[in-house]
Amino acid sequence: MATPMSASSFIRALKDEDLTVVEVGDWRTHNRNHVGPWGPVHGVMMHHTVTKGTAATVRICRDGYAGLPGPLCHGVIDKRGRVHLVGYGRANHAGSGDDDVLRAVIAEKALPPDNEANTDGNRHFYGFECENLGDGKDPWPAVQVEAMEAAAAAVCRVHNWNGPSVIGHLEWQPGKIDPRGVSMAGLRRRVDERLS
Repeated sequence: MATPMSASSFIRALKDEDLTVVEVGDWRTHNRNHVGPWGPVHGVMMHHTVTKGTAATVRICRDGYAGLPGPLCHGVIDKRGRVHLVGYGRANHAGSGDDDVLRAVIAEKALPPDNEANTDGNRHFYGFECENLGDGKDPWPAVQVEAMEAAAAAVCRVHNWNGPSVIGHLEWQPGKIDPRGVSMAGLRRRVDERLS
């Protein structure tokens, strides 16, 4: 259990992992805090965007779309490995998921199957949307996956978490498949190696 870090601490943590960070507009105060709390935070969630083109992807993740207002994450990781900060605070990215999964993340234990959607994930997870069509064909450049590892590790380092605190949307909410094409077990191993 942790209090969310400040926006200034967040960007500093990302830069300390040698990430290229792009600040988008009023990202530090762009959030959904008026509809519910953000925190305590327990982990980092990775997604794919189902979009193509960095500018359009960042715009959608910042502004949202009909029926789902932005921000849709905290950072967008593009195919060149840059992290575009689009919001900070509660963001519409995780949705409702499985309370058993949340307990496993908190305990940093193996994840159970996600077979319920009874818990507000937007409150409890940092979220990174990763530019990819999610069709199983769109490639994941090595520099992008490395940035995913670094971004997750940056958050984990601040909160004294380890790889098991990093999950994919598909591990949280029944029916989700993202980030399709990235092994979450592999990403967690990479995060642990980076933190060691």
